[in-house]
Amino acid sequence: MLVSQLGEFGLIRHLTAGFKNRQPSTIYAVGDDCAVLNHNDKRTLVTTDLLLEGIHFNLEYVPLRHLGYKAVAVNVSDVCAMNATPTQITVGLGVSSRFTVENLEEFYAGVRAACEHYKVDLVGGDTCASMNGLTIAITCLGVADEKDIVYRNGAKVGDLICVTGNLGSAYLGLQLLERELQVFRSTHHDNLAKADEHDDRIHESFEGREYLLERQLKPEARVDIIRALRKAGIHPTAMMDISDGLSSELFHICTQSKVGCDIYEDKLPIDYQAVALAEEMNLNIVTCALNGGEDYELLFTCDIHDYEKLVPLDDVYIIGHVTAAEYEPGKSEQPVNLRLIPRNGNPMPLTAQGWNAFA
Repeated sequence: MLVSQLGEFGLIRHLTAGFKNRQPSTIYAVGDDCAVLNHNDKRTLVTTDLLLEGIHFNLEYVPLRHLGYKAVAVNVSDVCAMNATPTQITVGLGVSSRFTVENLEEFYAGVRAACEHYKVDLVGGDTCASMNGLTIAITCLGVADEKDIVYRNGAKVGDLICVTGNLGSAYLGLQLLERELQVFRSTHHDNLAKADEHDDRIHESFEGREYLLERQLKPEARVDIIRALRKAGIHPTAMMDISDGLSSELFHICTQSKVGCDIYEDKLPIDYQAVALAEEMNLNIVTCALNGGEDYELLFTCDIHDYEKLVPLDDVYIIGHVTAAEYEPGKSEQPVNLRLIPRNGNPMPLTAQGWNAFA
């Protein structure tokens, strides 16, 4: 069987199905954004993410300082997705011989900036030689009271579906970087003398699109939203961060919560720079918003009675509601009634078309 036949989450379920928790301190293991451990009066949350050169980033246009910051932010985002507070990180690096000490200093300058911003401590890690470029493995720890932790499986029929920030901008930032890289390679290959001329054209292509580039190169974990929800007295019923795309994350919440959903096209928060670039590149902006990924915003559900508390919150948008699950006859694994309601009002099936690591 090929790994691609199972996909990332299917592979995780397959490989971990036979593992049993033996420690009383293990409250929740594989299956959410973080594992949850019991340590006296608090719960410790643990998450690990891998970033691989050539898969997750391209150093032809990703500055190492930005990469260090992003590597921390995406792990902090997982802790936020559990409604917890990030506290420490460890950093593991696989480094090929082409990297200099100065290169790694740049990377760690980004790590340090993120640690300062999110108030987390660097407490350890590992470094070793790599035959294939740069490999980054960061583990982030966080803390929370047991009553505050939010899992993916708590959405209830009638709950509101909310997202933070805006969607699709990181994906369009990536498309812009990839487009300019291809043009630069072509120009550089054909005539070295024209490379400097093209540098000016690249800058012109980036002008007015700085926000899209920042969303791709330096995303932020939404620690501020977690604080705002607590201050407003809102406890989400289910939550995830949007790393693989809104459609994929909705799929996970609905499957684990055993519910369906309706979301509305005209409620999706989309930045004007993203709309303009999508039109220029002949891309469907709604498809970008649903499936682009790497937004690192929060997707959460909450009780409909929290509506009045939600409305005043900055950068929080209600995009739909949770419905009762419908299944194919004889199958009860995945609800089939995840729907997008377009502007014309005719419901469309919503399929998980976000990032699939093994597709």
